[in-house]
Amino acid sequence: MSILSALVIAILNPSEQFKKANDSRKKSDLSQVAKALEGYYEDNGSYPLSSAGKIVDQGAAKEWGDSWQPYMNLLPKPPSGGYYYVSAGGDSYYLYAHLERKDPSLCTPNKPGVACPGVPGQQDFLMVCGGIKCNYGISSPNVSP
Repeated sequence: MSILSALVIAILNPSEQFKKANDSRKKSDLSQVAKALEGYYEDNGSYPLSSAGKIVDQGAAKEWGDSWQPYMNLLPKPPSGGYYYVSAGGDSYYLYAHLERKDPSLCTPNKPGVACPGVPGQQDFLMVCGGIKCNYGISSPNVSP
């Protein structure tokens, strides 16, 4: 009986379910932003620049949650933590988030609390996702997060 109780608690653990849902949403959000960035690249021949972890378009930094027409109705706003965008001179990009659960797609899968290593050539660069270390990243096809 205690095994069954433990199994039910593990399955129905609301905290873990929220973390799982948040992580799933963050991955989906970054995937959608990546598609929009590729559309921008097709139109402009480069990726948008970045400033303080945000996309810069037409000289203005776009806040997460703001409109970015015609590429996205709204840039996604994370359910927890933050998102971080880095452009490497318009030639490539990196998108980062903080996942709450251990995940094989983390930058350091065996160390979920360890931040992503950062953008090549920027050793002092510290990516912070809403006050939390970024531990998950995706990038343009020509580089690795």
